[in-house]
Amino acid sequence: MPEYEHTQRGYWHFAFLLLAAVGWSMALLVPMPPPLPAFAAALAALFALLGLSFMNLTIRDGGDRLSIRFGPIPLLRGSVRYDQITDAAEDRTNWLDGWGIHWVPGRGMTYNLWGFRCVRLQTGKRTIRLGTDDPEGLIAFLRRKCRLEEVTAL
Repeated sequence: MPEYEHTQRGYWHFAFLLLAAVGWSMALLVPMPPPLPAFAAALAALFALLGLSFMNLTIRDGGDRLSIRFGPIPLLRGSVRYDQITDAAEDRTNWLDGWGIHWVPGRGMTYNLWGFRCVRLQTGKRTIRLGTDDPEGLIAFLRRKCRLEEVTAL
């Protein structure tokens, strides 16, 4: 059993699922010349896949690493080895960081599903921001697991 596991739920998936429903409705109900119904159905399937991939963000202890996984369909995931983490601090993302998984020049990698609270990890020269609604719990776990001397808050 992992020492730490927390799942944050998001709400952006509702927009993707709504777009999927609109696409399916268009493909099935609106008279269109071929290949437009197939295109609408494919687009609807893509939106449904995205919606099911961004319902939640789970951060959990993976033994020798911290695992990060969007889900319930785990298309997007990542991990950070504990021996690489040199600092962990509570932080906030901004509109530039956005939501999802991406790299922002000067700010590093971001894994975020909802809200602006996050934990900023330093791994040498790399910065990783993990969006979470449990920054205190994640930082306390990382202090124990990585034997970090001091955790600073911004």
